[in-house]
Amino acid sequence: MASISLKGRTKNIANRSKKYVEEALYKRLFKDGGDEVSVRHQLNEFLSSRKRAYKWEVGDTIKKLRERKHYFAALKLSDTMAKRGMNMTLSDQAIHLDLIAKTYGIPAAENYFVDLPESSKYIECYGALLNCYCKELIADKAEALLEKMKELGLPITAMSYNSLMAMYTKNGQPDKVPALAQEMKSSNIMLQVYTYNVWMRALASVNDIDGVERVLDEMKRDGRVAEDWTTYSNLASIYVDAGMFDKAENALKELEKRSSKQLSPYQFLITLYGKTGNVPEAYRVWRSLRLAFPKTPNVAYLNMIQVLVNLKDLPGAEKCFKEWETDCERYDIRVANALIGAYIKDGLFDKALELKERARRRGADPNVKTWEIFLDYHLNKGEIESAINCIENAITTGRGNGAKWVPKTEVVNAMIHLFEQNKDVDGAESFMELVKEAVDNLGTEAYESLIRTYAAAGRTSPSLSRRLKMENVEVNDEYKKLLDAVTVQ
Repeated sequence: MASISLKGRTKNIANRSKKYVEEALYKRLFKDGGDEVSVRHQLNEFLSSRKRAYKWEVGDTIKKLRERKHYFAALKLSDTMAKRGMNMTLSDQAIHLDLIAKTYGIPAAENYFVDLPESSKYIECYGALLNCYCKELIADKAEALLEKMKELGLPITAMSYNSLMAMYTKNGQPDKVPALAQEMKSSNIMLQVYTYNVWMRALASVNDIDGVERVLDEMKRDGRVAEDWTTYSNLASIYVDAGMFDKAENALKELEKRSSKQLSPYQFLITLYGKTGNVPEAYRVWRSLRLAFPKTPNVAYLNMIQVLVNLKDLPGAEKCFKEWETDCERYDIRVANALIGAYIKDGLFDKALELKERARRRGADPNVKTWEIFLDYHLNKGEIESAINCIENAITTGRGNGAKWVPKTEVVNAMIHLFEQNKDVDGAESFMELVKEAVDNLGTEAYESLIRTYAAAGRTSPSLSRRLKMENVEVNDEYKKLLDAVTVQ
């Protein structure tokens, strides 16, 4: 009889009423693969079917969607189920707030928080909003919200302090982290493994390796929190970044002693052995991973191929890719991209192109990453038409989560400079119209190059000055003079 285990309880998913979805909901959503398009399609089919799902099942599915960064789908499921009368706990509301922030941004999450009934504004939702501020590095709002939480007497947990510590480490204020650790101690808030990891990372960012080791010693002495595999993956990464490869490998041995039955410890071991340049150990752990996970996930192959590419072991990467390609249930363009990128980097354009087409034949259309790889190649070669083709395809394809693909400013400027070199005004204008489909503001440098292109070609454009004003583009006096010459009637 089919069942699913959830927090120690076993939930039966067989022989249920026809009013309910026939299989575990998360399996229904992922049955055509884990890409955004197929997940959204399956979700829409489930919602339009009006089939029911148990609340615990919806919660479990939202968790899995979040883990795979399918935030839009998770939010839609959460929102629809709430509108259909499913009871939202405080934790559910906190998760919903987080999904809104990830999908629509901080202002939308703030509006959701404000509109919550006062009975819902407890530590869960306050903590979720604080975490959103920290993720977006909005320090002033995060600090103010923490102070308000203290004033309200909410039972602040280590999670809130962890968020602040991570924020300070990322925004260039790691010196604030030790004080937060001390505040936690004085408030009798027990430090977690993650707390110690962020504290060590903050000290490492200011090259205080001795401080990192002191924090590890303190963690060992504490006794209430045991080091786990993340402690040593974090430590090994710190040593690798510091160029202390012997210490890194000792930390990796400790990591391996504590590795669980999860995939992540194996992934970190392979990646970090790769960074130390220890190819035999990377292969040894890969063999262990394959034994532990006979049905090896695509993401594991992707990681191994990327490590081998970085180690300049292209034959090894090709062998690993061929093994994956032979056995894979679903052709994953991300895995192909890892080898396509390696081919391009080594000047093997024909091999890269052949692999792109082979992936397409196997049902894996190029994504924006694929087009970016080929775009870089064509840009470096000065092949304008091929580069434009890649940009057009990337804009049309869009991001997997439904967001627009936006070319980097450097790419736009490099393209405009190529048109300038060729004195190709029409090409430059057509390109800028194309890019406006994805970019709200092309920036001053692009328009300065366009002005130079007109001048070099001996062409005029009476409307160019007006266009710059409409785009709120300001140019310096030198370009104003050139612009006057270009816009002459």
